[in-house]
Amino acid sequence: MRSPFTTPPPLIAASVLSADFSKLKSEIDDVLSSGGDYLHLDVMDGHFVPNISFGPPVIKAIRKSTDVYLDAHLMITDPLRYAAPIVKAGANNITFHIEASPDAVSVAKEIRKLGCNVGITLNPATPVESIYPVLEHVDLVLIMSVVPGFSGQKFMPEVLPKVREVKKRIRPEA
Repeated sequence: MRSPFTTPPPLIAASVLSADFSKLKSEIDDVLSSGGDYLHLDVMDGHFVPNISFGPPVIKAIRKSTDVYLDAHLMITDPLRYAAPIVKAGANNITFHIEASPDAVSVAKEIRKLGCNVGITLNPATPVESIYPVLEHVDLVLIMSVVPGFSGQKFMPEVLPKVREVKKRIRPEA
């Protein structure tokens, strides 16, 4: 399995959430053979966001069907509660929300101890400055361009300045 963090961008992270779960392996194979670089797993708890998606058992099933890199995007209230079971199920990266983590640096360090990569997520309404203290502790930054927890939303172009600001901080030479 190749890490997406050693590959030059741009990369395609295909979300599993829109898949037909009755034929999940086939859908995963289709998206990867069509150019997807890794899989994005939207884990929702019904608390941090109002919807519920899936957890470690489904991630374990996905891992059995592919060796591709798995990024688990935790849209949950307590990311440390489920990080270890999700890594054990086969996730290679845990991405958590700054809004759910008053001490994001500690959360990132604890997730890293599980032997996986770490990402931080920023909701559209959250000031970009809130993730600055954790940037040196993460491998991935996910800036949401929709309100988390709902599919079918329109892209919010007002988040684009946040993308530019984060890029300046993490790659000032680019």
